[in-house]
Amino acid sequence: MVTGQRGRPRSFDRDAALDKAMRAFWERGYEATSIADLTSTLGISAPSLYAAFGDKRKLFDEVVVVYGGRYGDFASVALAEEPTAEAAVRRVLHEAAEIYTDPAHPPGCMVISAAVNTTSAEVAEALRERRAASLAMFESRIRADIATGALPADTDARELARYAGAVLQGMSQQSRDGATREELEAVAARAMLAWPA
Repeated sequence: MVTGQRGRPRSFDRDAALDKAMRAFWERGYEATSIADLTSTLGISAPSLYAAFGDKRKLFDEVVVVYGGRYGDFASVALAEEPTAEAAVRRVLHEAAEIYTDPAHPPGCMVISAAVNTTSAEVAEALRERRAASLAMFESRIRADIATGALPADTDARELARYAGAVLQGMSQQSRDGATREELEAVAARAMLAWPA
């Protein structure tokens, strides 16, 4: 009979750690979130962080995927579910007003705000690519509506997609500056007045 066995060490909760890291990057941005910030937030040592995630960049990449699945895929869902690009963009803007101001997490969009002031060209490019993919989704949906006649034939799909993206990015920053959900809902409604008849 073996006596004096110690209890099993507490297991590392990767999902909880990713959630905490996501909030840190979301609040401070990539550049301003240090390894010391992350180890303090996650309650682990630097060697444990490196063993679990590789490095800060790899952790951030993983966090971006978690963020997308949990908070960032509302645009692709709306584009797939709504009958027209106009209905989809209207829904996206109104859902953004709700998500960007939800007090349960930091304000705004992490993919937009995390890139602010970063000196890492790789991080900036990776986030730029994600935003460009969103614009491409909008543009594709708009082109489909032009093809079916739901939008005028002379509609510039790329311009309209970039407009929608610019409104979303502006709403993200406005929420970080303290805009309320109601204020952003008003922005969303105003933005849709520019949609082609």
